Amino acid sequence: MHELHVPTGGAEVLVTPESAGWVYCGLRVVQLEPGASLTLTTGEDEMAIVPLSGGSSVVEIAGKRLGLDGRETVFARVTDWAYAPIDSELRLTSAAGCELALASARAIRRYDAVRVAAEDVAVELRGAGQATRQVTNFMTPEAFPDADKLICCEVLTPDGNWSSYPPHKHDDTAGSPVWNEEIYYFRIGRAGTTAYAPDGLALHRTYTADSSIDATVTVADGDIFLVPRGYHGPCVAAPGYPLYYLNVMAGPAAERRMEIADDPRYGWIRDSWVSQATDSRCPMTTHAGTTAAGARP
Repeated sequence: MHELHVPTGGAEVLVTPESAGWVYCGLRVVQLEPGASLTLTTGEDEMAIVPLSGGSSVVEIAGKRLGLDGRETVFARVTDWAYAPIDSELRLTSAAGCELALASARAIRRYDAVRVAAEDVAVELRGAGQATRQVTNFMTPEAFPDADKLICCEVLTPDGNWSSYPPHKHDDTAGSPVWNEEIYYFRIGRAGTTAYAPDGLALHRTYTADSSIDATVTVADGDIFLVPRGYHGPCVAAPGYPLYYLNVMAGPAAERRMEIADDPRYGWIRDSWVSQATDSRCPMTTHAGTTAAGARP
């Protein structure tokens, strides 16, 4: 089996379907130095270009020049982003320097390149009590229908809270409504700030009913976890260290879908949220910036 937990230690992030041992999902994180540029071709991959940190950037694609304002860090605000179709040449530039995530999926149908403004990105509160989290639905099927396979969202979890809970699956086993491979890309912050925390930590669990996968790992800032199948969750943010992750999903279904099946032992937890208030620290961010509640220590 391929390694599912991929600590990066500050090294380049690069996941391809081949390196992951599956068919569809990929992720690359690129660092553009001030004034630098990067040219690449998408080939058989469609992509979401998502600013993570630093200054603004420009995506030149298919005769279009798409400017991205970006954000200081993933904990600072909801960002604008761009979609790039298959069989395209991209040129990425940044005057001040920046960090970009290139989420990808092997695709067949070609759609138009487009920029989506931060104020048009939907923010959802999910869960309640200590399971409250923010889901930024920038490229879910309902929020962005004009893609072939790629599904993306961001999850921000206040320190001390649990996300991806109750544990759920979307794989090739009985009871799953759809099969999607999934990448988790983690960033860890420091409570009361929008900065990253190289010393921070979080927990993540993925397991299967037959125990062929049973992994509970400590993740650091910049780590990756690959979910080929099985129940995944919880992701637990340690006290003092709020948690972000970018989810990248894709699968063989003819239409993009995000349905899940809860682990039947823990599905009852959703009903318990009816009597609980949501954590006042959520939403942690909006397109306008960090909320007062989300920024508090």
